[in-house]
Amino acid sequence: MSISPLTRDNDAAATSTGQPKAVWAVAFASVIAFMGIGLVDPILKPIGEQLNASPSQVSLLFTSYMAVTGIAMLVTGVISSRFGAKKTLLSGLAIIIVFAALAGMSSTIGEIIGFRAGWGLGNALFIATALATIVGAATGGVAKAIILYEAALGIGIATGPLLGGVLGGISWRGPFFGVSVLMAVAFVAIVVLLPELPKPATPTSISAPFKALRHRGLLTVSITALLYNFGFFTLLAYTPFPLDMGTYAIGFIFFGWGVMLAVASVFLAPRLQARFGTLPMMGLSLGLFAADLALMALYAEHKIVLIVGVVVAGLFLGVNNTLITEAVMISAPVERSTASAAYSFVRFAGGAAAPWVAGKLGEHSVSLPFWLGAACTAAGVTVLFLGRGALAHIDDHDPAPHSIEEAQALTVGD
Repeated sequence: MSISPLTRDNDAAATSTGQPKAVWAVAFASVIAFMGIGLVDPILKPIGEQLNASPSQVSLLFTSYMAVTGIAMLVTGVISSRFGAKKTLLSGLAIIIVFAALAGMSSTIGEIIGFRAGWGLGNALFIATALATIVGAATGGVAKAIILYEAALGIGIATGPLLGGVLGGISWRGPFFGVSVLMAVAFVAIVVLLPELPKPATPTSISAPFKALRHRGLLTVSITALLYNFGFFTLLAYTPFPLDMGTYAIGFIFFGWGVMLAVASVFLAPRLQARFGTLPMMGLSLGLFAADLALMALYAEHKIVLIVGVVVAGLFLGVNNTLITEAVMISAPVERSTASAAYSFVRFAGGAAAPWVAGKLGEHSVSLPFWLGAACTAAGVTVLFLGRGALAHIDDHDPAPHSIEEAQALTVGD
C-alpha cells in the first residue's frame, strides 16, 4: 500500500499516543457524529408527551434522519471526489451544527422531524469521508486506523444515549443543543489540525452505486443488512416506549448496549472471525439477535427482560457490524467507495422504515414490533445463507492492507 503525503507529513507531528493530532480531531468528530444515532432515545417519550405526539410520530425522528442519510450516501462520493475530503467533512459538520440547533428550538414534532432530516444530510457527508480521512492521516497502517475508527464509533454510539439522558433530564431540547456545541468544537479542531487530502484522480460517477448492485455478493450483503436493520432500529427506536422509564434510566440502559457493541466490534469480532470465519459468525450473530428479539417479544411486559435484551443485543450487533462491514469491502469487483454507497443506500431503507412501522404496531400491541424485528432479522440470515456462494471468497481474502479509497467502504458500517 502506498503511503499518502498526509501520512508522511504528519508522522513528525504525531502525538505521544503515536497518532497525529489530525487523526484525533477526526476521531473526536466521529464520536460526536455517531452520538446522533442514539442521542434521542432517552427523550422520545418526553418529546411525545410535551408535544402531544404518538409513538409512531416520534419515531419519525429516526425515519427522516436515516432516510435522508441513505439517499445522500449515493452522492457523497461524487461530492468528496470533486471538492476534497476536508471540505466535505467541514460541510457535513456545519450542516449538523445548524440543524441540531434548529431541532432544539423547535415547537412542533413536525419541525423536529424536518430538522432531523437535515441533520441526516450532514451526517452522510461526514461519515462517508471520516474513515478515509483517518486512514490517510494515521500512522501504523490501515488495520490500526480501522480499529481506531471502530472504537470512536462505538464510543459515540454508547455515549449518545448517556448524553441524551443527562441533558434530557434538564430538557428534551438539551441533547440537540449539546450536539450542536460539540460539533462546533470538532469543526474548529478539523479546520486547525487537518491538512488538505489529495483528491481522487478520477471523480466518482453517480450511477456507479446502482450498477454495483448487479453483483450478487454485494446485493446479498445489502439485503441482509436491510432486513436486520428492521431489528436494529426496532430495538433502538421502539424499546424506550414499553420500558416507560425516565430519561436517566433509558440513557444508562442504552449506554450499556453501546458499550457491549463497542467491545464486541473491536475485541470479539476479530477473534471470532479468525477462528470460525466471516460468514458463519455473521449468520450466528444475526441468529442470536433474532432470538433475543423473540424473547423480548415473549416477555414484553417484563421490564427486566427488555433491559437485559437491549444490553445483550449490543454483543451480537457489534460482532455482526464489524464482519459485515469487512464483507462489503470485498463483496464485488468495484471500487470500495462505490460498494459502500450502494450498500448504505439499501441498508438505510430498513433503518428508515423500521422506527415508524414499530411505533405504529406498538400502538396496538406492545410485543408485535419485537416479533417483526425478529422475523426480519431471521429473514436476513436466510438471505445470507442462500447467497453464500457469491460470498465464498471472503474468508480467502487478506483484509490488510487496503488503499485509502478501499477504506471508504467501512464508513457507516455500523
